[in-house]
Amino acid sequence: MTADADTVGAADGTPLHIEESGPADADVTVVMAHGWTLDSRTWEPVARRLDAHARVLRYDHRGHGRSAPVDPSTMTIDQLADDMAAVVADRAPTGPLVLAGHSMGGMTIMALAERHPSLVADRVAGVAMVATASGGLTERAFGLGPQALARVTAAEQRLYRSSRWTRREHLSAVPALLAPGIRWLLLGSHPDRAAVRLTTRVLADCRPTTVSGFRPTLDAHERDAALARFATVPTTILAGALDRLTPLRAARRIHEGLPSAELTIFPGAGHMLPVERAAGTAERIAGLLDAATRRAHSAA
Repeated sequence: MTADADTVGAADGTPLHIEESGPADADVTVVMAHGWTLDSRTWEPVARRLDAHARVLRYDHRGHGRSAPVDPSTMTIDQLADDMAAVVADRAPTGPLVLAGHSMGGMTIMALAERHPSLVADRVAGVAMVATASGGLTERAFGLGPQALARVTAAEQRLYRSSRWTRREHLSAVPALLAPGIRWLLLGSHPDRAAVRLTTRVLADCRPTTVSGFRPTLDAHERDAALARFATVPTTILAGALDRLTPLRAARRIHEGLPSAELTIFPGAGHMLPVERAAGTAERIAGLLDAATRRAHSAA
């Protein structure tokens, strides 16, 4: 299903852009899945720190980044799980895997456990759930009460139906205009310039129809039951103390459903841990990698 060196074909033929780095003969492959409205560039600061230790695959979800635009009917977390399985089958058909999912990427890993349980049971040697949630995303979203949230939702729906929204190729041709809102919503206190710049640029490049198309599947995401499939898989949960999108209660809910996991909270950080706390995020994933590598060697 591979179209070229930078593309993997999903099961339905959708071209998915992929980036590979690290040694091709590494014992363990890391697969990184990004969040809603973002793309694989947000994992780059972490990938750079892991390239010496493992083969790293970063790809853009359908409709995101350099992957192909798709019909909104295929913009579901279930479909993203099938896409992840296709990436693995194409680029890492054998050997142990460490899966790292940021935000919607973490939800994709949960759906993978539901839809491809044998893949998880047979191949997955470590999981990093980064600023993500197993459900409850409509509960006090953005910290708003029910009435305020209802007004925001109604305004969103009006915007999504407008031609101003549907005809645009990107959210903004001037990323700097988005920076103040992005800093409030996605970043914690005192983010460095590189984190602000990368987050703003990636979000500005997102297709508006991708924003609106994936919103229903996020609201419907409830996968607490899927967490049990990771009970015997070394798992780390990473959360930002100031995350507005997937707040601490979301991380603690995952931990309650998967008490064998290790929970790390980064003080002062927001939702964008792969760029805000790249070193700390890479360190936790490297720990999973080291353990998976040791197990691979002992089994050889």
